[in-house]
Amino acid sequence: MGFQCCLGGTAVQTVKLATIPTSSSSRFTFRPVYRTPAVDFLSRHIRSQKSPFSHIVRALSTSAAVQTSPATQATTTTRDEKDVRPQWKAAIDFKWIRDNKEAVVANIKNRNSNANLELVLELYEKMLNLQKEVERVRGERNVVANKMKGKMEPSERQKLIEEGKNLKEGLLVLEEDLVKLTDELQQEAQCIPNMTHPDVPIGGEDRSTIRKMAGSPPNFGFPAKDHLQLGKELDLFEFDAAAEVSGSKFYYLKNEAVLLEMGLINWTLSEVMKRGFIPLTTPEIVRSSILEKCGFQPRGANTQVYSIEATDQCLIGTAEIPVGGIHMDSIFSDSLLPLKYVAYSHCFRTEAGAAGTATRGLYRVHQFSKVEMFILCRPEESESYHQELIRIEEDLFSSLGLHYKTLDMASEDLGAPAYRKFDVEAWMPGLGRFGEISSASNCTDYQSRRLGIRYRPSEPVVSNTKKTKGNFAPPQFVHTLNATACAVPRMIICLLETYQQEDGSVLIPEPLRPFMGGLNVIAQKTR
Repeated sequence: MGFQCCLGGTAVQTVKLATIPTSSSSRFTFRPVYRTPAVDFLSRHIRSQKSPFSHIVRALSTSAAVQTSPATQATTTTRDEKDVRPQWKAAIDFKWIRDNKEAVVANIKNRNSNANLELVLELYEKMLNLQKEVERVRGERNVVANKMKGKMEPSERQKLIEEGKNLKEGLLVLEEDLVKLTDELQQEAQCIPNMTHPDVPIGGEDRSTIRKMAGSPPNFGFPAKDHLQLGKELDLFEFDAAAEVSGSKFYYLKNEAVLLEMGLINWTLSEVMKRGFIPLTTPEIVRSSILEKCGFQPRGANTQVYSIEATDQCLIGTAEIPVGGIHMDSIFSDSLLPLKYVAYSHCFRTEAGAAGTATRGLYRVHQFSKVEMFILCRPEESESYHQELIRIEEDLFSSLGLHYKTLDMASEDLGAPAYRKFDVEAWMPGLGRFGEISSASNCTDYQSRRLGIRYRPSEPVVSNTKKTKGNFAPPQFVHTLNATACAVPRMIICLLETYQQEDGSVLIPEPLRPFMGGLNVIAQKTR
């Protein structure tokens, strides 16, 4: 499901969590990453009759993204605490951006982004010049310090003391200016969207192209009802009471609708786990910085994010966010990739600006359940895994007998993190139109550069390349991908409207029946 934004920085310190599920013959196990002296993790065990995992994985935790330390905070806030505001740093390749300026300019234009590349490059040049000046003054200070070690006249020593003091004070000013400039550069650069796949259609949503059309619309011999009418007649929803309790765009599910939600979740998890994905449930409150690192804007006039007042925390709009953060600041061994997760969570969205009959009922709500797929992989594999994710989505929707189309979304419809995005829209007979039920995005290294998630290639370095300790290849950023396996409310719309019968009942698709206690039809209640 689309959840788009532009990045912005906030001064937030985050809690590191970097554990990887492992498998054994009889249980799922969460084992800690490589331990540091200050951190110790507890093993967690989830019992199961049959493990879906075929491999055991571990990771080495390290500081990969640049995070402001408490010591740095102390020095950077002495001049003007309001102006010098430490923040997390994305590992943005400014040199690549500068060297490929024309391509970046075209990409910003094609995506209708408001990023200011000229300002970014101007700030980058200023930062480089200021770094050189800082190094020059540090060098002069070292020269003075070395002179102080020798024997000299008291008057000469006093001159050196005064010179060293002046250099120290000047260096402090330069370093504080560098912190300010670096923060400003980061905030501007973080608004530059990811590059775009060459096959992505250029333009607005209407330029999106159809990749696949599957199934056919149901041929009713009676007037089709929408899910609102079906839900009322079958006593499945309660919107009025939810509006009184929570506000508009909230709902209660009742009776068989509850079983349908649970059945969809459990069936989806079961099907995706068969394909080697590790199941997760996630926190549904995260730090604002985690949203930003994943490419979402937690605050602003049109934000889709619910922020918790007087805290640095937000409600999640998708499990992509906490799953993306689970391996923040980590380096993986090459052999551990890919990592595939399927996560269940509740999602919360403000749906700012949404209105009209197209959003009635369950179609656009503030809270819903969702099953999300997430992959971390080597860069050269992300395109093939993107194809795998969309195939899984299509297989799921075909198994449920839905009529749907898969779209290659146009450049202006891509969120900042997405290199390419496929949407799936299903036919909703009662609404008389297609509606989005899923999406699959390849975010390449956009998120990993912000979250600090890297891996170390297994091949040793070759001659005349950069060497690291042990002659291993330097760490590289992983690629991340995400895809919606099941957004429950819209799936309920599709199923109720597609499988409605002339007598007012609704058939349950066969794959879901074992997950709903054998129920095969939702019939009207007898009074």
